[in-house]
Amino acid sequence: MSCGEPHEKDCSEVLDHLYEYLDREMPAGECEKFQEHFDECSPCLEKYGLEQAVKKLVKRCCGHDDVPVDLRSKVMGRIDLIRAGEAVPEQSVLEQAKQEQAAARAAAAAKAPEQASGPGPDSTLDARGETARAE
Repeated sequence: MSCGEPHEKDCSEVLDHLYEYLDREMPAGECEKFQEHFDECSPCLEKYGLEQAVKKLVKRCCGHDDVPVDLRSKVMGRIDLIRAGEAVPEQSVLEQAKQEQAAARAAAAAKAPEQASGPGPDSTLDARGETARAE
């Protein structure tokens, strides 16, 4: 996207890095250049406002859920696929990440079955309620 006006930062570059700007994940000097661009470019400012509103809505509605660690990279990967015009999987990124997180939890639980199931048949509880193995 480009508004057709000359800017120090090209519109497409600004929009490619919009979430880094919104998340304050870029150096201060870069942030200043982005702010200058938004001050000059109303189409980018409008897109910035929309993305900022979506981000606030997601935070308000989903801010208390455990978010998979690699969700951001998966979302950015999907965005890259869409921009490149490639086929996008039917399953949502969040559903895919939740399934992978559940599989990881199941694998961790399978590695430690005794901890997950409690005391074994050859153990007893001591006076403090802690597991003591019968010898």
